[in-house]
Amino acid sequence: MHSVRLVCFALGSWLAGGFFMAWIATEGFRGVDRLLDAPNPQARLEFKTLESDGNFGKGAARTLLRYQVAEQNRVYFESWEIVQLAVGSLLFFFLLFGTREDKYSLAGVLLMLVLVAGQRFLLTPDLTLLGRSLDFVPLADASPERGRFWLLHNAYSGMELAKWAIGLFLAGRLVVGHRHRHSRGDVRQQLDMIDKADHRHIDG
Repeated sequence: MHSVRLVCFALGSWLAGGFFMAWIATEGFRGVDRLLDAPNPQARLEFKTLESDGNFGKGAARTLLRYQVAEQNRVYFESWEIVQLAVGSLLFFFLLFGTREDKYSLAGVLLMLVLVAGQRFLLTPDLTLLGRSLDFVPLADASPERGRFWLLHNAYSGMELAKWAIGLFLAGRLVVGHRHRHSRGDVRQQLDMIDKADHRHIDG
């Protein structure tokens, strides 16, 4: 019972962390838009001064703020991927040596780990390099790197969705399986009690 709760808590924390990181990634850029749409008077003056500088130009404030958010996101996601590899490895070995879960549960966690490893070692390095090369390229400018960036970004998102689906399936399977085993144990216990009662009746 306690092992199932612990595994479900670990899976839930893993999935919640993924949802939180997705929110962080989008909210940072939305925050830039909100700040520039309604800045305080002093900030508005600084933005205008920056954009009137011949070295920067119009839209410089937005570009610089989005660059800062993008760099933060890169650090956050690289750190989160390392955390996932650690948590996933601990969860896998706990399932293997500390529970009686079947091979399907082990395979599910292992698959989640493989997806994280793919993100960390195959996609994230290229996404970081391409993203930095595009940080100061205007969106209106055609760039083959931008197409490749979004291709990798969509692949990363697809792996993230697959990871969430597997995690939710595993958590549901663990809960249902535990309840099923628990109900079978109750039935077996009731049958044993009836059998003992019958024997006492016959012996008496």
